[in-house]
Amino acid sequence: MKRFLVPTVLLALAAGPAHAQAQADPAGSSPLLAALNWVQGTLLGNLATTAAVIAVAIIGYLMLVGRFDWRRGVITLVGIFIIFGAVTIVAGIRSLAGGL
Repeated sequence: MKRFLVPTVLLALAAGPAHAQAQADPAGSSPLLAALNWVQGTLLGNLATTAAVIAVAIIGYLMLVGRFDWRRGVITLVGIFIIFGAVTIVAGIRSLAGGL
């Protein structure tokens, strides 16, 4: 029982700052938000999608002919999934933090 109580209490204490961070954007942060939205659009836009499709095709072909290590190929594919799933991953974490 004690083993589960300590992590639960620590998690509950860590959720307190999350509510404080859920405030509205501070004044003057508009240029920063615009820059971050541009970066997000670039990372998740058509150019990045096309580059990822080409990378997956090349890696798949190299793995097929035995010229690419399977471990590196899987790590690359997981990285692509994380990049394109970042919005969903963050939304899931935020919903979990909001429910505490």
